[in-house]
Amino acid sequence: MRGALYIGVTSSLILRISQHKAKLADGFTRRYGIDKLVWYEIYETMTSAIAREKAMKEWQRAWKIELIERTNAEWRDLYSELIAAGAYV
Repeated sequence: MRGALYIGVTSSLILRISQHKAKLADGFTRRYGIDKLVWYEIYETMTSAIAREKAMKEWQRAWKIELIERTNAEWRDLYSELIAAGAYV
């Protein structure tokens, strides 16, 4: 069992994940201790990102796990890799 999964939209991925890691974000992520980035997608517009978020929130859990494991079978924390690469997404 992998625990709870969280899907969200942000205009600053690095900032948002750092907030989750510092437990600064109230709500679902704090309640369930979610602070590991295992999948992300980048979109040109907030409108398209929100549409994808809404669609994925309707997905079955198994579909979400399959999506993650196609590129991150070990469930590595991608936040560390983004920081190491100097990313500013």
